[in-house]
Amino acid sequence: MPNIKSAKKRVDTAARNRARNKSANSRMKTEIKKFDAAISAGDAQKAEELLASTVATIDKTAKKGVIHKNAAARHKARSAKKLDALKNNK
Repeated sequence: MPNIKSAKKRVDTAARNRARNKSANSRMKTEIKKFDAAISAGDAQKAEELLASTVATIDKTAKKGVIHKNAAARHKARSAKKLDALKNNK
């Protein structure tokens, strides 16, 4: 436990930021899982609707600095690729 006042403040700030980042990351992962579930079910219509919200959530997470912009681009590209594969197989 820190003894210096500024170090104590940093501990509080880090805890607040960690909670905010965890929440944003969890929200993003949940959106991706919903999208993947729609893909697994073979529901192209629902997957297409979920793709828009998933991409928006990924972008927000990257904008907040929780994930790197290239990681966000990778998640979006993989999701779009899964949807295209589902559409082309039907």
